[in-house]
Amino acid sequence: MKSTLFNMVMVLFVITLLASAGVGAVHMITEEPIAEARVKATREALKQVLPEFDETEDTALTVENLPVTVHTASEKGRVVGYAVESMTKNGFSGVIRLMVGFAPDGQILNIRVLEQAETPGLGTKMVDAGNPLEKSFVGRNPAQMKLGVKKDGGDVDALTAATISSRAYVDAVSRAYKAYCEKAGVEAAVNTVSGASNTQNAGADGTSGASATRDAGADGASGASNNQETGAEAATGATAARPNAEAGTRAAGEERYRERGLEREGRSNRLQRGSQTVNNAQEGGRNE
Repeated sequence: MKSTLFNMVMVLFVITLLASAGVGAVHMITEEPIAEARVKATREALKQVLPEFDETEDTALTVENLPVTVHTASEKGRVVGYAVESMTKNGFSGVIRLMVGFAPDGQILNIRVLEQAETPGLGTKMVDAGNPLEKSFVGRNPAQMKLGVKKDGGDVDALTAATISSRAYVDAVSRAYKAYCEKAGVEAAVNTVSGASNTQNAGADGTSGASATRDAGADGASGASNNQETGAEAATGATAARPNAEAGTRAAGEERYRERGLEREGRSNRLQRGSQTVNNAQEGGRNE
């Protein structure tokens, strides 16, 4: 087949079409099994973070711009706990999803990791039962804690060499606690001391500095406007003075013209006198 631009474009189009169809087919095949696996993992996590229950009521909330689901667990019509599916996007490798179980009074019963993609051997230790992060929360009420790793002045023991992952874990637990408070009608008393909060404060200071800079720029612009007005006044004065200057220039030109006329007249007179002298001398010579 002859190689032409049209043929190359058609070949690329066919390849792209086949690849897209393949990806779509794989997605359709795996979508249902993945959804079923997530539902199964959620059910298992509910059993691990809550006491015995016979039914749950699910409530979808949005906390700090992220989706959170609260499972209110009941036993014979009595609420026995709340399981909160929380998440954070601040993990070292992206999203971390947790299931946090709360007693009706806000005490954390247990925590299970639903999703994470942290560094193997470091951040992935948050999945291990009895890890430092889990131990720091289980059996305690977040309202009585400083929610942050100890490196940031908080009460939570971080995973060794995985501070970013540990901060993200704390962020997800803090979001879960806020969702619990909203659902249970409890006034949230969250004392967060995470590194992320410090960064936000620093950003706010930077914003204030930027505002001050903008004000200074505005003052500079006002000064420039004043200078422009002064320049405009000077230009107006120069415009007003221009006719006088032009009149003076014309007068000076006329004076120089008159002077040149007088000079030419003087030279003409001298030439005439010289010619007269020569003529007289010639006539005297002839008379002799």
